[in-house]
Amino acid sequence: MRSKIFTVDAFTDEPFAGNPAGVCILTEEREAHWMQSVASEMNLSETAYLKKSNNGYNLRWFTPKVEVELCGHATLASAHILFEKGYLKREEQARFHTRSGLLTAISKENWIELDFPKQPVKPSSPPTGLVESLGVKPTFVGKNTLYYFVEVASEAIVRGLKPNYVQLASVPVNAVAVTSKATTPGFDFISRFFAPALGIEEDPVTGSSHCGLAPFWEERLHKSELTAFQASARGGVIHVRVVSDRVYLGGKAVTILEGETCT
Repeated sequence: MRSKIFTVDAFTDEPFAGNPAGVCILTEEREAHWMQSVASEMNLSETAYLKKSNNGYNLRWFTPKVEVELCGHATLASAHILFEKGYLKREEQARFHTRSGLLTAISKENWIELDFPKQPVKPSSPPTGLVESLGVKPTFVGKNTLYYFVEVASEAIVRGLKPNYVQLASVPVNAVAVTSKATTPGFDFISRFFAPALGIEEDPVTGSSHCGLAPFWEERLHKSELTAFQASARGGVIHVRVVSDRVYLGGKAVTILEGETCT
């Protein structure tokens, strides 16, 4: 059975920027092996699979190597396709049933806001080799249920990072976000995200990391609404709001390719 599949650039309003994600609309259940094979073929940081359910859509995310528990940019891309292609009306709420619980998205004029769980970052000793592989002198190291987080002294350090990916892939962590307060006007904080163990050396824009970064910087900057920039080569802008135990991630998306699988 063929399935509709799209490539969407998320957290950007310009083609060929932000973070590209695959979005596959399933009309029947498919095995995890098939989904992993398609994700490997797409070779994007994540490919999302949507299957209509009685109260929304079942949603799963795969990197080229593994299935993951939470993904922000591929969820934004999924909501974008549902609204843009008429699967949902603009005034409807997109409801996603995932391994991380119920996630929702709403369309706000020309952007989309995701409702994600807050994932607070707690101080932690870095695993052996983590700091060395990044080549930085951290001012803070912590982790949440998903990733490690390393704060450094300046935006210039974040932008200039050149990790040793071979060494980093050998460190027993899924991924690490490196962050600092922003000095570029219009942004509150900046970050980059590295996950060679998941088959992604550097992720262009990472929604799930901002479930930890948002409360981290809320506490330091005393602001519950912040604007973040992820300083990858492609770059991306994320508007975040922290409300109780939730983080709202706002962004735009652009459809780049549309087709269908042949199997």
